[in-house]
Amino acid sequence: MDLAAAILDHGRRARAAAPALAPLSTAQKNAGLLAMADALLADRAAVLEANAADVEDARTRELSGAMLDRLRLDEARLGVMAEGIRAVAALDDPVGGSLREWTRPNGLKINKVRVPIGVVGIIYESRPNVTSDAAVLCTKTGNATILRGGSEALRSNLAIAGALRAGAAATGLPADCIQLIGQADREAVRLLAEMDRYIDLIVPRGGTALIETVVRHARMPVIKHYHGLCILYVDRAADLAMAVDIAVDAKCRRPGVCNAIETVLVHRAVAPEFLGRLAEAMEAQGVGLRGDAEVRARLGEGVILATEADWSTEFLDLKLAVKVVGDLDEAVAHIEHYGSHHSDSIVTADPARAERFLHEVDSATVYWNASTRFTDGGEFGFGAEIGISTDKLHARGPMALEELTTYKYVIRGTGQVRG
Repeated sequence: MDLAAAILDHGRRARAAAPALAPLSTAQKNAGLLAMADALLADRAAVLEANAADVEDARTRELSGAMLDRLRLDEARLGVMAEGIRAVAALDDPVGGSLREWTRPNGLKINKVRVPIGVVGIIYESRPNVTSDAAVLCTKTGNATILRGGSEALRSNLAIAGALRAGAAATGLPADCIQLIGQADREAVRLLAEMDRYIDLIVPRGGTALIETVVRHARMPVIKHYHGLCILYVDRAADLAMAVDIAVDAKCRRPGVCNAIETVLVHRAVAPEFLGRLAEAMEAQGVGLRGDAEVRARLGEGVILATEADWSTEFLDLKLAVKVVGDLDEAVAHIEHYGSHHSDSIVTADPARAERFLHEVDSATVYWNASTRFTDGGEFGFGAEIGISTDKLHARGPMALEELTTYKYVIRGTGQVRG
């Protein structure tokens, strides 16, 4: 079967599976999810063997350390994936929930009710845990899903999807509610994006080139998991020890993820003391600094002079841009101009300035005295996530169960006619 025919077949099977999945009870869906978690662990040897082959190929292709970290699975990460599935099973099911009820003067009873979207296409890169997160969130909300992961994780994704499909089918869920495209051909992205007859929503998460390709070709709504250029602002009233701790956590723990910071803005009043502390902490973690002229003047030639491009670069690596600003207004203006509207944070002991920051910074998630690394479906109590949406309509921030539903109006009457 050629690629176009194979993608079309995926679409037809997903469209057939969606109405079989949608009316299932919460108990039936949860039973399927728990079976998926068990099947994933039962197949751990095959999954880890497939992942080891992917990692070895990635090393041969000289992928970055951050990309290798995203790709690599081990017993612990696989256990976390299984626990994530069980956590989703334990969450409330939004499907069927009433958003609003009211009665019109003519006696019509109107109920706005959450329902599945239908078929969701998800295109992503590198991280094989997305295969599990996306499949289980869609299953919980009664949506069939077609997954297309990156070529670098193809073996891992096929092994994970195979285990999840087996777990679903064992409890009576339609196996085709979870499908993974097994071809690495990039043309599959365009074909999926054009298949509006079968796919109701498409969610791309990855690099700029991938997302722009999907947006250019999509004939259905798109919710973008765009790049994460996250920024930390250290205010003049900041607890500087706290600010260093937050900066290290947000930059160094996993520099290759979208909620890691790429820029630190420092109020001029605290720059003399804070910059030295920051540089020492970042050097200990192997982070290379790029600074404006003022930062470089204070820290010396070990700091690379930042270019204009550095302020808008998602490094996804142990690199950090640092800039001195004169006040909160300048910090907010910088974030608005260079940031990605993903996650931004202020460190300050001044509640008034904190509230201004939280109100004025137009990002999906904004923080006061906390690391941007908390922008995550699990950390928000959602169990998992499809991605972090930087769009404004339908979904924004961590996209989980509620964001995988739409609604319809259910009207009950007693013979009313409009006339």
